[in-house]
Amino acid sequence: MSPAVGTADRLASSRADSARRERARDALLLLVVAAGLAASFGLARWLDARRPQEDPYAAYEELYLKPETARRLSLSFNGLAADWYWLRSLQYVGRKALAHRGEFTLDDLRPLGLRNLGALLEQSTALDPQFMAAYDFGAVVLPSIDRDAAVRLVERGIRENPQEWRLYHHLGYIHWQAGRFQEASAAYEAGSRQPGAPAWMRAMAPQLKAQGGSRAVAREMYERMYEGSTDEQVRSLAVTRLAQLTSLEERDRIRRALSDFRARAGRCPADWREVAPLLRAVRLKLAADGAPLDPSDVPYALDAAACDVGLGQGSKIPKR
Repeated sequence: MSPAVGTADRLASSRADSARRERARDALLLLVVAAGLAASFGLARWLDARRPQEDPYAAYEELYLKPETARRLSLSFNGLAADWYWLRSLQYVGRKALAHRGEFTLDDLRPLGLRNLGALLEQSTALDPQFMAAYDFGAVVLPSIDRDAAVRLVERGIRENPQEWRLYHHLGYIHWQAGRFQEASAAYEAGSRQPGAPAWMRAMAPQLKAQGGSRAVAREMYERMYEGSTDEQVRSLAVTRLAQLTSLEERDRIRRALSDFRARAGRCPADWREVAPLLRAVRLKLAADGAPLDPSDVPYALDAAACDVGLGQGSKIPKR
């Protein structure tokens, strides 16, 4: 074989080896890319499966501008802008309430997950510091969601409207709900000194100091809430809480009647008929079968084994 032929064979073999290596490398690269795509697809599906459910009402919580900035930009249309934020707040609460399947009350909206309601109400009152409806609503709704935000909202109202005695009433209510009776008393005392403040504002201050956690004070608080509010939801809440207080007092009387029956008979009554005369004696409203009726006209439930009473099925009285 000539040297030229041998050289040509070696070159051909080298090119073939190089081509095989390139094909092997390309195949390996394709395999790596395919594996990477498969892993990315699998990871994306894993992340989607574990992603928190999107809140369809989150857009109602978006704050497009800080309150002070919105106030500057709205120029002479502050009132209209405040109304817009106010309506946005109400729509957000309303839509959440319609979507929620469990129980809640206006003064305990924690189940609805209203994360930024305080900030939305702050927008309304920053644009219109005399927007009393926002203060009224916030004082009742916000404490269970964010008590500090509720205090800030009402204290802002007091700074902007120092002679508005109703705002001191709201602040006192927030502190009373939290069990801060000294602060509540101070708020009522300060409010009682404002023009047009009713006499009961001054009377509430010592009551809160002496017996802030009593049912008597609670009844006074909700009666004043009912009388002083123009918001139908707030007035409805006051009626509900007053009915709850009445029910608590009725259940105390029923328990005393059950205790008297057990002391005389040596056992608990088997049904309401056995204790009906004692219940009539303490002026309770009874159904035809002798069962005492709660303020929503639903019979109370008798626990014959424990000689106790509870709310009946279908009662509209809040359990807490």
